[in-house]
Amino acid sequence: MPGVYAWSVLNIGQDVYDEIVAHARRDHPDEACGIVAGREGSDDPRRFVPMLNAARSQTFYEFDSTDLFRLYRELDERDEEPVVIYHSHTASEAYPSRTDMDLAMEPKAHYVLVSTRDGADVEGQVEFRSFRIVDGVVTEEEVEVIPHGG
Repeated sequence: MPGVYAWSVLNIGQDVYDEIVAHARRDHPDEACGIVAGREGSDDPRRFVPMLNAARSQTFYEFDSTDLFRLYRELDERDEEPVVIYHSHTASEAYPSRTDMDLAMEPKAHYVLVSTRDGADVEGQVEFRSFRIVDGVVTEEEVEVIPHGG
């Protein structure tokens, strides 16, 4: 399946983009994490769902297992799926680590990483990148931010 998403693009609304960046900045210096849900099969990230980093770590994130169970039950009830799974890196570039690759269990999801290093936690442009991760293979994809009302 490597290369399946080589031409993929993440289309994400400005409001959702802004919420992800704000969450990453708010949780800095710990890594932030969460998902953006969308209608099942739509590949359309709409509903921002910030999660608590149960690891409370600057170098690792972990969804709380109880919160994750609740989230997946809610997604099922709403006919949604995680379209985007995001987290931040606080001291390194926005690129999946070996641990990130090993934990990637949603082959249809866009894995978004936001880097808040070098003062981006306070001001300036963050590094915001999206990847597909399937069977340990990482493929970067273009991110297209859709303006408000677009």
